[in-house]
Amino acid sequence: MELNSIQPADGAKHYKRRVGRGIGSGIGKTAGRGHKGQKSRAGGFHKVGFEGGQMPLQRRLPKRGFKSLATPYKAEVRLSDLERLPVGEVDILSLKQAGVISDLARVVRVILSGDLTKGVSVKGLIVTKGAKAAIEAAGGSVA
Repeated sequence: MELNSIQPADGAKHYKRRVGRGIGSGIGKTAGRGHKGQKSRAGGFHKVGFEGGQMPLQRRLPKRGFKSLATPYKAEVRLSDLERLPVGEVDILSLKQAGVISDLARVVRVILSGDLTKGVSVKGLIVTKGAKAAIEAAGGSVA
């Protein structure tokens, strides 16, 4: 192979369409832009969503809701979830291994929901006031 013999594969390159080069080309005169109007003129483009001065759709519709990007990294655990765990010491790692929370979770909050009858030791988790009282009443501890 020599450098002067290298060429692209057949059909890989297309000719650049030369618009406005006479009636025989098929794209002469208006050059595929139609007749009149802003889009037929040179430099006649406007920003995306522009509706000719009419109030654009994205501004006419009411704003609604918010989706936090932090959501996948937060998790809530009920006392009833702690009840079902076979371990006595609960931390983020043990919750992930048991499949109670997602592997992405970084911040875990224990909430007062359900009943807890066995004593569990909770470490490295955020615990609400009610949940803390329930855990301690069941003979557990919160660190």
